[in-house]
Amino acid sequence: MNKIKKKGLGKGLSALFGETSLKKAPKEIQTEKAQKTALIGDLNRNPYQPRTKFDEDKLNELSKSIKQSGLIQPIAVRPDKTDPGRYEIIAGERRWLAAQKAGLHEVPIVVLDLNNNQALEVAIVENIQRQDLNAIEEAKGYQRLTKEFGYDQEQIAKFMSKSRSHISNTLRLLTLPKDVVSMIEDGLLTAGQARPLVGLSKASDIAEEIVNKKLSSRQVEALTQNQKKPFSLTKQVDSNILNIKKQIEESLGLTVDIINKKNNSGKVVVEYKNLEQFELISNLLKKNEN
Repeated sequence: MNKIKKKGLGKGLSALFGETSLKKAPKEIQTEKAQKTALIGDLNRNPYQPRTKFDEDKLNELSKSIKQSGLIQPIAVRPDKTDPGRYEIIAGERRWLAAQKAGLHEVPIVVLDLNNNQALEVAIVENIQRQDLNAIEEAKGYQRLTKEFGYDQEQIAKFMSKSRSHISNTLRLLTLPKDVVSMIEDGLLTAGQARPLVGLSKASDIAEEIVNKKLSSRQVEALTQNQKKPFSLTKQVDSNILNIKKQIEESLGLTVDIINKKNNSGKVVVEYKNLEQFELISNLLKKNEN
């Protein structure tokens, strides 16, 4: 197994908006243009914005702060190719909305030269770094990276500095029934409460019970555990996976058991009967790490 060195774009945003100079930003988001101001009406919303809802109370709080101290952190933009003379917001839409509420006519901006992939990357990173982004918004951002720009989960995990399992588990939330997804978006369910519902036929009913009884994530796990019964490949006819099982057994010379669950997660069990077989497995794993 190859070890991936995590290197997220979050550092790039810190360089752009923090105390660090622009020269220290990653190469792909560097710009020769310094910070300047633009009319607030010359900025357009970002079509790649992963966030779909902004908390009105928090927006009002930010607006009051901007009224008192001004907008200190610049908004990252790029020239809007579909609307000449105007800019498309890459990161900072929440600040832009709050600045409008505060009655500002001009806002500080940093103009970046980014393609669509880079603009989406920066927008997602900027939003995910915020604590109030809900899990569905996060998942939809990852989904857009996958469907629209061809990223796989490994690549997303790498530049987001997240584990692959986190990316995978977050994306699975999108497979839940629409009413359950809405509960997550509205803050009625947390990702931890909703995750055990993935793949369950009665997910909607259980979600209602979770909300009504205010069950914790641990209680939800216990509640759903009996409904998630793994099934063996001997009972589930899948020629492709059976072929893979056979290939692994022939390659290793060991007995292999593959167990699937209804949500397509599962486990691969390799059986060893003596120390020599154990060392064989260990050496193969070490070899793949190199």
